[in-house]
Amino acid sequence: MFSAYVTVAIVTIVVNAAIAAADFAHVPFVLKNSAEVHVPRSWIPPLASLKAAGAAGLLIGLLWLPPLGTAAAIGLVLFYIGAVITHVRARVLYNIAFPATFLALAVATLVLDLAQAGGR
Repeated sequence: MFSAYVTVAIVTIVVNAAIAAADFAHVPFVLKNSAEVHVPRSWIPPLASLKAAGAAGLLIGLLWLPPLGTAAAIGLVLFYIGAVITHVRARVLYNIAFPATFLALAVATLVLDLAQAGGR
């Protein structure tokens, strides 16, 4: 169980760090997508900070402080539920697979974290 948790957590950390970096860099696809779902450009850096904090929290939880990893996973689940809702409300469904995939990774990380925490 622990190796599955570590694997999924690492993937979740990497993808969240990567998308946060893309957000901070104002990569064109980020600007296009946020405009399509009616997220103001001024919100991109704070939202990127949340993604980066989630990735950092998962990493710290994995290496040193497991409760922080759990909290980070919960935060990412809530964040991506909001992202999916934002896509649905804006009726931008052609690329909903991206926030849905990030949500699935966050949920899988949280589930595996809680499952392996019971064995500690």
